Amino acid sequence: MSVALIWIIIGVLLILSELLLTSVIAVFLGIGAIVTGLLLNWGVIESSASQFAVFGIVSLILLLLARGRIKKWFMGYTADDDEGKPNFQKDIGSRVTVVNDFVNGTGRVTLNGVRWSAYSEDELKAGETAWVVSNEGIQLTVSRVQPPAAE
Repeated sequence: MSVALIWIIIGVLLILSELLLTSVIAVFLGIGAIVTGLLLNWGVIESSASQFAVFGIVSLILLLLARGRIKKWFMGYTADDDEGKPNFQKDIGSRVTVVNDFVNGTGRVTLNGVRWSAYSEDELKAGETAWVVSNEGIQLTVSRVQPPAAE
């Protein structure tokens, strides 16, 4: 088996490995290996040093120039790119239903069909309506009195 064929096989394997690895780097290394194999086969390069130099230079140039553009094809949609990404502040002022009586200031409420742990200084009973005053991640602070509308 010739050295040129080995380079080409390694290149194809690197490109195929990109199906398992979503880093979008192996494909450029694969193209670099294929270019090296082709140049070696055509007699343009011969020494081991020139083979590794061509492989490195072609891979690096492709990586720097094309990775950003091509990576978008592999990544698809992500929630982080969405303008409507979760914002805990959007729930402030929302109406909630008390699920469990508040004991020592803590209880459970339902907001948009989801049950939340909640804190309140008011004595709230199951079935009552309350309003979200603040949101500290996984716990809401609620009140019997609706907060003023934010401007």
